[in-house]
Amino acid sequence: MKLEILTPEKKLYSGDVYGVMLPGISGLFEILDKHAPMVSALGKGTLKILKDKKDVELYSIQSGFVEVLNNKATVLVEGATAL
Repeated sequence: MKLEILTPEKKLYSGDVYGVMLPGISGLFEILDKHAPMVSALGKGTLKILKDKKDVELYSIQSGFVEVLNNKATVLVEGATAL
């Protein structure tokens, strides 16, 4: 699945991933390959990019939104820093 992480200033990440774990406003949730279309609000927390089953990349994010459509997840956040 394709993943893009965007802030108002720049594109933070773009690439093919196994999945992504996100801090939703009511708890953590995970999006994997071929996920159903959805839009969800995000809270402050840690976003985990699952590049494959063992390789991960972490970002601390502020609030935002995620949209999943046609096997692409687009994450729009106020701010993010790599951990």
